[in-house]
Amino acid sequence: MRTYRRAAAAFRLAIIVLFGWAGLIAPASAANPLGTWYTAEKDSQVRIVNCGGAICGTLAWLKEPNDPATGRPKLDKHDADASKQSRPLLGVAIVLGMKPSGPNVWSGNVYNASDGKTYTGSFTMTGDNTADLKGCVMAILCKSQTWTRAK
Repeated sequence: MRTYRRAAAAFRLAIIVLFGWAGLIAPASAANPLGTWYTAEKDSQVRIVNCGGAICGTLAWLKEPNDPATGRPKLDKHDADASKQSRPLLGVAIVLGMKPSGPNVWSGNVYNASDGKTYTGSFTMTGDNTADLKGCVMAILCKSQTWTRAK
């Protein structure tokens, strides 16, 4: 009987140690990029969604949605594609099919509505509610901005 108790105690201890170590060595869960984000100046919001295993983001809110000169909704007037220059800026895709490329990092393309150009870029979660969006020309000239999650 004593041997049985010792074996049972040893087994329980082994289970506790096994599960304890598993918790320590398990990989950290990835931060979740999905949701609505304020851009750096907090003058717009981008809604990030899952699009087939990648992340995509569209312009969801503008602090000033109307053009002061016309009083009408702002248009994507700088787009290199002339056929898109008359579309409303709200709803335009900004983060384009970024795929996971490392822990808490997604890489793909970024559209800049201010100049109408698309750049290679990345979206990196720096915390639960902060992220850096980076856009690059020829992978050497880069600009980044910090986005914060909208509550």
